[in-house]
Amino acid sequence: MLPDKLTPEELRHLLAANVDIVASTAPVDDLHLLRMIPDSARKALTEAMIERTHAPGDVIFHEGAPGDIAYLIWSGKTIVIKGDLDSPTILGYRGPGDILGEMAMLENRPRSASVIALSDLRLLQLHKEDFTRLLSDVPTLSVEILATMSARLRAADTIRNATTQAGYQLEKQVSALKTREQKLLDLQHMRQETVDLIVHDLRNPLNIMVNVLELLDVTLPPEVREDNQQLLEVGRAAYSRMKRLVDTLLDTSRLESGEACLNLEETDIAQLIQTAITALNLSSIRKDIHFLARIQDNLPTVMLDAERIERVVCNLLDNAVKYTPRGAITISAELEGNCIKVGVNDTGPGIPPAERERIFARFTQVEGEETRRRGFGLGLRFCYLAVQAHGGDIWVETGDDGIGSKFVFTLPINQT
Repeated sequence: MLPDKLTPEELRHLLAANVDIVASTAPVDDLHLLRMIPDSARKALTEAMIERTHAPGDVIFHEGAPGDIAYLIWSGKTIVIKGDLDSPTILGYRGPGDILGEMAMLENRPRSASVIALSDLRLLQLHKEDFTRLLSDVPTLSVEILATMSARLRAADTIRNATTQAGYQLEKQVSALKTREQKLLDLQHMRQETVDLIVHDLRNPLNIMVNVLELLDVTLPPEVREDNQQLLEVGRAAYSRMKRLVDTLLDTSRLESGEACLNLEETDIAQLIQTAITALNLSSIRKDIHFLARIQDNLPTVMLDAERIERVVCNLLDNAVKYTPRGAITISAELEGNCIKVGVNDTGPGIPPAERERIFARFTQVEGEETRRRGFGLGLRFCYLAVQAHGGDIWVETGDDGIGSKFVFTLPINQT
């Protein structure tokens, strides 16, 4: 609701507001009453009108107020708006010679807009009773008013038709965009299904590879097996890493679609972390990196999907190995409230704060301090989805002592 008078600041705010002007500066009220009145009736009209003056910011009348007075602008300028000062819609501006409010008076309806003085304003106002008496004295005036109102209705209908056509065109454009969006979604779905099928088919040759390795381990003569034990371990490590990647690709799609089921079981988180460290030992040793485990004693067991959470830890350790030049990677686990909190701290170049949310999206690459791009593929996306599925949270922060990055995730002790 507008006040009766706007302060200078409110008036400046109104004029500076980024609003849509839905009409031009041409008068909305083009019912030129004075031109319709014969000379013989002008004297009676002049006697019936009362002069009023207003200062800038004065509200001449409010939207919704009774329309019992019409105004003729003698000098000055006004603005016509709908709504309040928070969300005004400008309908136009009025100046000398324009008439305000006569349509509401003729239709005996409330005001459809508010009028505010923009400068010193001089008005002549005509009450409805005086106007009714004038119509009685000048019968031809009623016919002139009806003709003008008819012309206005025709103009309004033309605008309405143009607006309707514009609406139809907009609906067609929106429909085309929706169709295009649906096609893109269908293509994306088809691509994902194709990827899932390909990834699923990778499991068979992977199983053959590991079976061959195990067969060699069993059938090779002891002295040959001993001389080639490191090669066998490299093959097994490569198989384990490839299997984790395949499982991660498939699981990411299932977790995103809500189709994955968690196989919950009582799990010793300390033992799970040790198993993950063992799986990554070979790749860390080759880079002169070692793992430092700081596990709180007597951690409670947790109901969780051990295979998936082990993969979460492996993915985080694998990323840490990639981006740690040398030295130690610290993995910690401790009880915090009703959760077990696990952290993996590398000593790499770190991740900019602006990128820390984005890295959990699919196929994200982050510009590191080094020349190469820091790519996380689907690994962190899977970590995010798997931890969320367990009711936990995962995030990345600056590493301990301001060195590197620290990935942290929590797992509630009581799974529901």
